[in-house]
Amino acid sequence: MQTDPSQIADLIDCAHALADAARAPTLQHFRTLSLVTDSKLDSGFDPVTEGDRQAELAMRDVLARLRPDDSILGEEFGFTQGSSGLTWVLDPIDGTRGFICGTPTWGVLIAVHNGGTPLFGVIDQPYIGERFSGGFGVASVTGPLGKRDLAVRQISDLSDAIIFTTYPEVGSKAEAAGFHDLAQHCKLTRYGMDCYAYALLAAGQVDLVVEAGLSTYDIQAPIAVIEAAGGIVTDWQGGSAHDGGRVLAAGCADLHSQALEVLRKVPD
Repeated sequence: MQTDPSQIADLIDCAHALADAARAPTLQHFRTLSLVTDSKLDSGFDPVTEGDRQAELAMRDVLARLRPDDSILGEEFGFTQGSSGLTWVLDPIDGTRGFICGTPTWGVLIAVHNGGTPLFGVIDQPYIGERFSGGFGVASVTGPLGKRDLAVRQISDLSDAIIFTTYPEVGSKAEAAGFHDLAQHCKLTRYGMDCYAYALLAAGQVDLVVEAGLSTYDIQAPIAVIEAAGGIVTDWQGGSAHDGGRVLAAGCADLHSQALEVLRKVPD
């Protein structure tokens, strides 16, 4: 897209307006005994709550008012075609399992792209009051400690790295084996942070995040934030991760290259 300053400002303002709109409906349902959880699957458990649905509807209302010509891709209500060439990608609660358990590691994910490449993204944690944003030369976090710039940590060797994934099982048996093969070379392995792990990578607290089986709305916002903070996000072959799938996020090129040496061996 053309880097018109007024258009960039409008997109950034809109992203923050969306995050603001999602905070009330998510917090209304967080840590409540009356929370109703449904599963999207007939067998197994893929949870969704009224917090997910209401937050996405609130964000769609904002887009109808501020950006009616843009397309929307949301986890709960699918794709709505627009005419502008821009698409907003919304995950109203990334980490619904954590949400229903009361852990403050879920987040609202918002990104805008122009045909696949995320231009700007937000990872918002309403309960803590932290908001990580990145794109158009901006990479910052605001929260209880004020506002500061985001910058990834420069760790050059796997033996010094902190690695995250959401589930120990990761994905398939082969994907799990690949992750654990990589993790055994790292200093510290942690689990269960959902999108918050990507925010911590952008903030320079951790060094690698590895996941599999992701959707577009799971990764577009983290890509924008991490890349703006100086990091790298690809698939396990070093290609684009814009559509999800197997994802490797790294704080620096050296770590990314070393991690790819392991993950490239994982069969499809």
